[in-house]
Amino acid sequence: MTGTYAGKILRIDLATGQTDTERLSTEILRRFIGGRGLGTYLLNGMIDKGTEPLGPENPLIFATGPLSGTAAPTGGRYMAICRSPLTGLVACSNSGGSFGAELKMAGWDLLIIQGKAETPVYVFVDQQGAHIESASHLWGKDTHETTDLILKETGEGKAKIACIGPAGECLVRFACIINEKHRAAGRSGVGAVMGSKNLKAVVVKGEQRPQAPDKDKFMEIIRAKVEKLNKDPITADALPRLGTKVLDNIINDVGAYPTRNFQEGTFDGTSEIAGEALISKGYLKKNRGCWACPIKCGRVTETPTGNKGEGPEYETSWAMGACMGIKDLAVITEANYICNRLGMDTISCGVTLACAMELYEKGLIKKDDLQGGPELNFGSTESLLFYTHATGMGKGFGTRLGQGSARLAMEYGAPEVSMSVKGQELPAYDPRGVQGQGLSYATSNRGGCHVRAYLISPEVLGVPEKLDPQATEGKAKWVKIFQDLTAVIDSSGLCLFSSFVLVADDYRDLLSASTGFDYTTEEMMECGERIWNLERLLNLKLGMDPGQDTLPERLLKTPLPKGPKKGNVVRLEEMLPEYYSIRGWDKEGRPMQTLLKQLGLTS
Repeated sequence: MTGTYAGKILRIDLATGQTDTERLSTEILRRFIGGRGLGTYLLNGMIDKGTEPLGPENPLIFATGPLSGTAAPTGGRYMAICRSPLTGLVACSNSGGSFGAELKMAGWDLLIIQGKAETPVYVFVDQQGAHIESASHLWGKDTHETTDLILKETGEGKAKIACIGPAGECLVRFACIINEKHRAAGRSGVGAVMGSKNLKAVVVKGEQRPQAPDKDKFMEIIRAKVEKLNKDPITADALPRLGTKVLDNIINDVGAYPTRNFQEGTFDGTSEIAGEALISKGYLKKNRGCWACPIKCGRVTETPTGNKGEGPEYETSWAMGACMGIKDLAVITEANYICNRLGMDTISCGVTLACAMELYEKGLIKKDDLQGGPELNFGSTESLLFYTHATGMGKGFGTRLGQGSARLAMEYGAPEVSMSVKGQELPAYDPRGVQGQGLSYATSNRGGCHVRAYLISPEVLGVPEKLDPQATEGKAKWVKIFQDLTAVIDSSGLCLFSSFVLVADDYRDLLSASTGFDYTTEEMMECGERIWNLERLLNLKLGMDPGQDTLPERLLKTPLPKGPKKGNVVRLEEMLPEYYSIRGWDKEGRPMQTLLKQLGLTS
């Protein structure tokens, strides 16, 4: 097999217990790279509009990239890919830690899980293949308990475990997969798909590092990229010191820090929940990195109650803080621990709760609807803890919250209160303050998402160059470039944070040396464009209307009421037509045949 690829797929049918091994063609690998690209290519051939997201026919794919499990900086990522129960569209959720590296070292590029087991099970994967074990005694356990019990009963102390908590079992539509207790394939409900299959965990044990064609050359390139990361102030100082929570005060000062369910763009309690506060209050104990990561942005924390864990990250402390009008960092951290143990996406959980608070404020949710739970008032720490737990456990009003904000707001006759795109909740940047990020949200192929094209990098941080956040001219070009390059990074098995420093040529060097394909930068970027367009085609096949390339009405029509960006709305109508044109799509947002022929995506 070529380079650092294992060259093999392991298929497991939970209904029959049958396992099969498939070989990967060199041509497909070169065109789709691995990870996100290869997983989406395979998913496209397995599902259609009639595939129920929570039905046994929806496959769950664990996909590594050619750099997963190598010494390449941040090379520990994997993707969980399926049809999303939250959006109905393609779900492709990225996680770090060491699980992805371990899967590659077990000799598999991808693991495809199909069918549904009659009773709860977990799957053990090594170089010989896979076997299925009963998990009935684990059903109902949280992710920490599950991990500890499996490691104890298997005696495989060095194995890596990805599992679900009660949220996945209860089919919470934004349930996530947690690996190694603290890393999450967090968005789009991949944990609910795992739960729908009665699959509690996947355990992997590897023994063999992937080898590049020319090991010395590969290591020389790796050392050069690590040196770049170790010299940059973002990856060598800001992220190791403050983690992603370096952003709280920065985004608030810009006026793009969504507050009280995006009703405002600044929060007067930001300094109390920011990364600096995590240190000054003594909650931060140390930082931690994933596999082969020189950045080490993870936060190991402890609250005054004595509870310990990792996080909160920037997105979590915002979703469970400013978005709900809460400024108690200890409570936010505790809610984050609850999500990690129960297995829930903190962004969707927090934004759905904020949506519920606004619905309650408007009198649409009644006190009787809460089934004895506390009132859903903005700023209520009691509500945050109570309903986070109730949602993850599928109890009381939590069963409604577990459907996500779009379904909740629709149920109460106010769909405009859901701050979501294509059914997935928006993250921690108000696009009225950053126009390019607004276009990125609207065109995202997995719904409300910041990591499909992180325009905050140029619009706020000035990386790779500073853009005027309120300008719309030229933003379509930037969004396309970021979307295509991000598809490459996700497919390679690297972390997106590396892109604060590394550029396209750096990724070309790493991919060429690891695979032996000798990519040009142009060919590599075309791979990213191919992957993006394949996802678009798959979403259209699954029933997406291109009219869903939009934002909540509030962001398009209601100006920010105060702060540095007071009076601004998102001027999406100025950017979207240009984006479609640059993409090679028609005016309705459908890829044209000339483009598909160029990318080799015609049937």
